[in-house]
Amino acid sequence: MCIRNESGTKLCMTNHPIDTLLHLMAMLRDPVRGCSWDVAQTPASIVPFTIEEAYEVADAVDRGDPDELRDELGDLLLQVVFQARMAEEAARFDFTDVVGGIVAKLIRRHPHVFEVDGTLLPIGRPRDDPATVEAAWARIKSEERAEAAARGRVQPTDMPLDGIPLAIPALTRAEKISRKAAGYGFDWPNAREVIAKVREETDEVEESLGAGDPAAIAEEIGDLLFSVANLARHAGIDAEEALRQGTRKFERRFTAMAARLEADGRTLASSDLPAMEAAWQAVKRGEG
Repeated sequence: MCIRNESGTKLCMTNHPIDTLLHLMAMLRDPVRGCSWDVAQTPASIVPFTIEEAYEVADAVDRGDPDELRDELGDLLLQVVFQARMAEEAARFDFTDVVGGIVAKLIRRHPHVFEVDGTLLPIGRPRDDPATVEAAWARIKSEERAEAAARGRVQPTDMPLDGIPLAIPALTRAEKISRKAAGYGFDWPNAREVIAKVREETDEVEESLGAGDPAAIAEEIGDLLFSVANLARHAGIDAEEALRQGTRKFERRFTAMAARLEADGRTLASSDLPAMEAAWQAVKRGEG
């Protein structure tokens, strides 16, 4: 597949895949000959699509479908190219700056792999363990934020838990917040003690349900979920991924339950709770 850029040069996917995509995006954004929808977009207006595409990549990985993953990665890449094109039109930066920035960042944050100039370190050097690498990554990020604040790129702050985006999924943010607090020593010593905290929060949810105050119920359930995120962190489990898999398991079992009821001549709508529960338990037993 080939296109021609503004100067008439022919660009083909086989030789210039990124250049072809960049020029295609420029054509779509052309105010005269481009697509009216693409031209009307702003950096803010396509953010929801970017978030949606990221989740669709995660879903394709969960499904283990390489063709779907390839397509979804393309959709996510388009979002990067789209944002870079709009920034280039506003004379802020372009796609080359985006690539150059991430390359420099990766080299800077991997001093255990690269020299400052990007040269690989000599073979035979002792390799750092993952915990050491993670600690060094966090330290370098902190130094980068301090340097950015000194240059006026970001506002300096003394807030100890700053730097974690509000827009990321709530469970993921809870894990990151708790991990950052743990870095200051504010943490449970082991997962067993977190379980005790989860039980304590569950009791408080029960008490709030008895009181019937919706605001208190919401607050206590929030505390319970935060404690569960901490439990996942102590167990070395990604809470977001665990919930995703748990939801997928429920979907699978519910669908199988409905199929079992249908095989018995019933429908979900006509089945009472005992019948559904019996079918549910049968599905669970069938899974081994």
